[in-house]
Amino acid sequence: MGDRIVSMEHITKEFPGVKALDDVHFELEAGEVMALLGENGAGKSTLVKILSGVYSLDHGSLSIFGKDYKSLTPNTAREAGVAIIHQELNMCRDLTVCQNMFLGREMRAGFVLNNAKMEHEARKYLDELGVDIDPHQVVGDLPVSKQQMIEIAKALSINARILIMDEPTSALTSREIEELFQIIHRLKAQGCGIVYISHRLEELAHIADRVTIMRDGRFITQGRYADFTMDEIIANMVGREIKEKFPKVICPKGKKVFEVRNLNAGRLVRDISFSLYEGEIVGIAGLMGAGRTETTRAIFGVDPKQSGEFFLDGKPVKIENPMDAIRLGVVLAPEDRKKDGLCTKLSIRQNIALPNLDVIGGKSGVINKRTENEMCDKAVQELAIKTPNLEVDAATLSGGNQQKVVVAKWLARNSRVVIFDEPTRGIDVGAKVEIYHLMNQLKQQGIAVLFVSSEMPEVMGVADRIIVMCDGRITGELNGSDATQNEILRLATSFENKMAAGAEEV
Repeated sequence: MGDRIVSMEHITKEFPGVKALDDVHFELEAGEVMALLGENGAGKSTLVKILSGVYSLDHGSLSIFGKDYKSLTPNTAREAGVAIIHQELNMCRDLTVCQNMFLGREMRAGFVLNNAKMEHEARKYLDELGVDIDPHQVVGDLPVSKQQMIEIAKALSINARILIMDEPTSALTSREIEELFQIIHRLKAQGCGIVYISHRLEELAHIADRVTIMRDGRFITQGRYADFTMDEIIANMVGREIKEKFPKVICPKGKKVFEVRNLNAGRLVRDISFSLYEGEIVGIAGLMGAGRTETTRAIFGVDPKQSGEFFLDGKPVKIENPMDAIRLGVVLAPEDRKKDGLCTKLSIRQNIALPNLDVIGGKSGVINKRTENEMCDKAVQELAIKTPNLEVDAATLSGGNQQKVVVAKWLARNSRVVIFDEPTRGIDVGAKVEIYHLMNQLKQQGIAVLFVSSEMPEVMGVADRIIVMCDGRITGELNGSDATQNEILRLATSFENKMAAGAEEV
């Protein structure tokens, strides 16, 4: 670690009705990874948006490489050497890698674009990262991990010496995460200062030098990562001790609620059969590309199925589209809650009411405001959704509260089967525990709960029964209390192991 390259003192930022930052202190040194930690809504994103020029500061002082700034714009932040890689990558999917890297700062030869020079520069920075990406490739054809590497290469191309990474591993496989960490270590060695935001606290041991912890818009503490225990970090983040990371409620296993028989839908849903019972939570584990999300989408009727049968309370039912599923009480909280689960520009009230117009409108088709208010107030109260009122846009909520709104709209209509796809992705440790409590609450009410998760400790800690998938098929079923990571991984790679064995025989 070297000289201090960022200093932010007494930073205050207010939005209408909300004080997002209150007298916050933050610093960054050259050649270090500073982990910026806190619950959703702690103010982390607001702070880094001030540093990257997205927001102006109301009060306080900001200096970068010793130069004071009253406020930054995205352009002046970039000129100062600051680059941010957002959790939701800002790429133009129809443009090439090279075009994305130099968008808005194209190189010219006279009056025409100097494509040859831009392609040469793009290849140079990609080679520096040790990634094999063709600058001519269309970005939309690349996986998220490659798109992320392009964003890092773009940051290097503008000589960024301060790199902000917001949840960079949320959509990466374990192998891709290792590659990212190697690049982070390389950037550190070159003197780059990195601000690293992540809710996956177990990652910090591999890369973090120091941590800054925030809570409710305030600075709480800062220090060397090695000087904190994980329990201390969590307690500082949430303001209380979390005794159980994976709270579990034991319920007697009841009657069969929902059954899937011989479901086939596309390449990644092959002959899927399983049952869900009252009083249990069933987890689906597997590696990326195993077909877990595709299975949930086929059950909910989003993707067409080639064949298969569904049974609710022992009776055959038809699910050809999401409306069929919703009417039956089979509902899905999707993986991408902002894209598929919420209308972010609508209010909380509208998001909860929208799929329940048949309930609040009745036979007349006229919305009963009293019924709507009771439904929305009850949902917010029961799920403890943190919001100043029901009229704020869903986009203004933290990730954990957005997830609760997605669930709230389905629980308002007394659903029988609730499917969660990656319910805790991108939310903090405190909000995760709240989601687990919510799942336990559904379980106690006799609602069948099915959830997909890429985090094996989460699946083992929450699920009563674990279904493991590989290459679009179910490869095994385990008891949650007896399952081990090794056993889950063995079943999750059974197809790969089979292919490897076949290659050896040849």
